[in-house]
Amino acid sequence: MSSFSGIQGQILEVTVVGCSNLRDTELFSRQDPYVCIEYANSKFRTRTCTDGGRNPNFQEKFQIPLIEGLRELHATVWNSNTFTADDFIGNGRIQLHKVLSQGYDDNSWPLQTKHLKFAGEVKVIMHFQTTFQQSSAATSPSAPPYLPGAPPPAYVPAYAPYAPGAYPAVSVYASYPFPSSSYPPPPPQVYATQAYPLPYPTQPSLLQYPPPAAQPYYPPGSYPGAYYPPPY
Repeated sequence: MSSFSGIQGQILEVTVVGCSNLRDTELFSRQDPYVCIEYANSKFRTRTCTDGGRNPNFQEKFQIPLIEGLRELHATVWNSNTFTADDFIGNGRIQLHKVLSQGYDDNSWPLQTKHLKFAGEVKVIMHFQTTFQQSSAATSPSAPPYLPGAPPPAYVPAYAPYAPGAYPAVSVYASYPFPSSSYPPPPPQVYATQAYPLPYPTQPSLLQYPPPAAQPYYPPGSYPGAYYPPPY
């Protein structure tokens, strides 16, 4: 089984940095090179480096979906012309073994003409991010061991101020401690302000204290200042 199995559809990041010592196809002016990258049915083209001559600079990045079993890119360098067909400068192959195994490759790859003569070099930087993640998890001393099929370890993010046990050293909640047995804290109780009828009969002595003073009793007709009409 290949050590690079399982890469189908994963992304390879390719940066075309530039070319050096290119074969010159112009006689009286500076050539305008550009680079084409092919991988299976995917094709990518850099911008044209006007007056780039033999050492053009591009610094262009492409993201290429990988295909299982295909381990090389094909690079072709052309000279752009305005009124005639573009001139072929050279082509070459870029191997993916190092970037797939180590996650990174920074190298210059030779170009050749149709007659297998040297035509310069193309410099390419490649990243394979999935390899970075796997290697960093394996080499990091603080990373817990991972078991296939095991759920991810539980953790409390540092930005969650309401998580139990994750309060900062200085917190606006420091003056309002919450019971550790119940979280979140219960909502504040709202007490009714309107009067409700009591479930038992009320007594005047319970509702009014002290009791009012006793009023003197006057028989009919003897109330001071009272006026009664004479009987008919």
